[in-house]
Amino acid sequence: MWFCLNHLKNLKIILIEWMNKSKSAYKTIGEVVKIIGLKSKKGQSIPTHTIRFWEKNFKQIRPKILDGKRRYYDNKSIDTLKKIHFLLKEEGMTIKGVKKILDKKNSLKLDEISNQSISALDIKNKLVKISNLLKNLKN
Repeated sequence: MWFCLNHLKNLKIILIEWMNKSKSAYKTIGEVVKIIGLKSKKGQSIPTHTIRFWEKNFKQIRPKILDGKRRYYDNKSIDTLKKIHFLLKEEGMTIKGVKKILDKKNSLKLDEISNQSISALDIKNKLVKISNLLKNLKN
């Protein structure tokens, strides 16, 4: 009985410490997936394999790997992963294109990337305007 109470007390302390985790603290791969907002296609499991795949493809992501191959990410790596996620998933860029952007010495901040990007809708609207102008010129 005493062991169970002591064990519950320790779990409570660990839970409180986890909830109060500093923003500058290293994050586990599962926490990073939630921060970035990655979701699997089926929506069932946390797609940590995506982060591990990106680690292999982007030299800028270097987590600390400790006790038993557990990965821990600092804020710089998390920011880089956010950029990669945005460029690949939101902007539809290729891995090669994202590598070129990240390899630049002055890699853009995430807000600058989204402000300077051209969405597919913008391109479509511009093409429609050009098409209308050409039709008017023919007439």
